[in-house]
Order: sequence, then C-alpha cells, then structure tokens
Amino acid sequence: MLHSRFVVPGPRGAHIAFTDRHGGYSSGDFSSFNLARQVGDDESMVDANRSALAQVLGMSAERLSFVTQVHGTNVHVVAAGEHLRTQTPEADAQVTAVRGVGLAIMVADCTPIMLADTAAGVIGAVHAGRPGLAGGVVPATLETMRAHGAKDIHAVIGPSVCPRCYEVPAELRDEVAQVEPVAASVSVSGTPALDIAGAAAEQLSRAGVTIDHFSRTCTRESDDLFSYRRRQRTGRFAGVVWLQEQN
Repeated sequence: MLHSRFVVPGPRGAHIAFTDRHGGYSSGDFSSFNLARQVGDDESMVDANRSALAQVLGMSAERLSFVTQVHGTNVHVVAAGEHLRTQTPEADAQVTAVRGVGLAIMVADCTPIMLADTAAGVIGAVHAGRPGLAGGVVPATLETMRAHGAKDIHAVIGPSVCPRCYEVPAELRDEVAQVEPVAASVSVSGTPALDIAGAAAEQLSRAGVTIDHFSRTCTRESDDLFSYRRRQRTGRFAGVVWLQEQN
C-alpha cells in the first residue's frame, strides 16, 4: 500500500508518503490500489482505496484533497473548512497552510513532487508531466507557496518514468528542451527521450528549493507501481503531503 514515507524535519514537521499498487480493492487492470476515478475503475472500489489510504496515514478520508488533473498549470489552494470530498477542482498542483489536510497528487509515469516549508507551515504537491513541466507548473506552485509565507521550501521527488524509458519524437524533445534544456535525453535504445524528473529538479534547484530526496525508481521498470507506458489501461498511485494536526 505504501511505497515509501518521509518526514521533512522542522518545528512543524511535514509528512510525505507515496503509495504503490498493492493492498487495495480494485481488480483487473486496476489491481489493486488504484486511487483515480477517471481511468475506468469501479468508483466504489476507488472510494474504498482512498478510505484505506486515509486510515493508514492516520486521518479521515474527508481530510484528503484530490484534484482533477488535466496536465495544466493551475494551482488549487485548499482553504480552511473546504469540503474536500465534494469538491475536485481542475488543477495539477495544490497548496495549503491548513494542518491535518493531505494534499494528494496521482501519477502513473509523471513526476510527483511534494513540497514543504515546515517553519511557515505551508505545503504543496505537484503533478509534473511533460505539458505541465513545459507550461511552468513547478514555478507556479512555488510562487503560490511563497505568497502564503513559505521561504525555506524542501522537496521530495517521487517515482516517475526514467529517461531510459521515456522515448519521444525528436520534435517533441526539442520543443520541451526549448523551455527546459535539461529535459533533453536519450533512451536506452539511443532514441530521443525526455527526463521530466531531472528537469523538475533543475527548476526546483534554480528556485532555491532544497531537494531532500530524489527517487531513483522508474515506474516503467517497477511492477510495484502503475505505469501508463507499460500498460495504458492502468491505475494511478499517489504522493501525499500533510502537516500533522496539533494535539
């Protein structure tokens, strides 16, 4: 159910977790811990999986915030008192200063980035796919966090497809490289490829963010994680970041 967990140290430590594809209720192509509704899975199974995730993380399902991801650059700010189970705005990043709210981002090859400034009590979560990265979703999220008081931002970059496995047409590689040159790469077979996670790390570093962890796990190569490149009809795993509620 959980692939990995981290704690960003500080006066108000942030917790981060990435799920895997095991231990859930979904079946078939979505077996078994799929957290996405829009992929064709039974919604009752998705709800059961989300409830199980909340329980493992020590919070109620009503405190997990999901968004409808569209490979864009919109950043959703979760406010106090927001009804998280009934609102799923279109966004590819989330930011909040509300303690006890888990910001979830779903992926199956794209790069999940969890962000936190523990001193300021501000967290963020980013879904960085090719279009979002080129469009500026990472700097847009950092700007939103800083507008809410964040100054010393730390990042944990979760599993994503590696450049060995992310083959693209040469024209597409060149298009993304015009925005972020670090993204240009070569696949294991010598064809044009993209390194989205590496490009995201470059953007974070350039913006003064401390990268605490950068996953070496490739979703295409790991059977423990969902991968659209490996099998297009598939589920989504998630990265979640939250600030523990004060006792």
